[in-house]
Amino acid sequence: MATDFQVTVDCAAPHELADWWADALGWQVEAQDEAFIRRMVEAGHATEAETTTHRGALVWKDGAAINSPDPGRPRVLFQTAPEGKTVKNRVHLDLRVGAERRETEVARLVAAGATELWRASQGPHEWVTLADPEGNEFCVG
Repeated sequence: MATDFQVTVDCAAPHELADWWADALGWQVEAQDEAFIRRMVEAGHATEAETTTHRGALVWKDGAAINSPDPGRPRVLFQTAPEGKTVKNRVHLDLRVGAERRETEVARLVAAGATELWRASQGPHEWVTLADPEGNEFCVG
């Protein structure tokens, strides 16, 4: 049997970065169960310090996830990391939009807060490497 997986991104502001990536990909931020969170705090299994309010909803402070509207795609979890990003990612996302959409998509993402880092090609394949608002590299090809 194959193993399921999710992609996890360490970051400083998981809810804001989840919002950014959901918009970038056309995905949805996964709803968190406020009633469950309240029960966990009331029962002593969690503390108020482990929660926050984001966009008017009670959420777990240290994590937010996004999901594709299309089935079978991996969940992406954004979780708080104690340290800031200091070097290039060892794993990154490649957004495959096709040559005809690449420049429009790069312009849209830069306007939304991404930073263009460099352009590259290998054989017939071309891509643009960008950084999200927290500096995590990703490619658009």
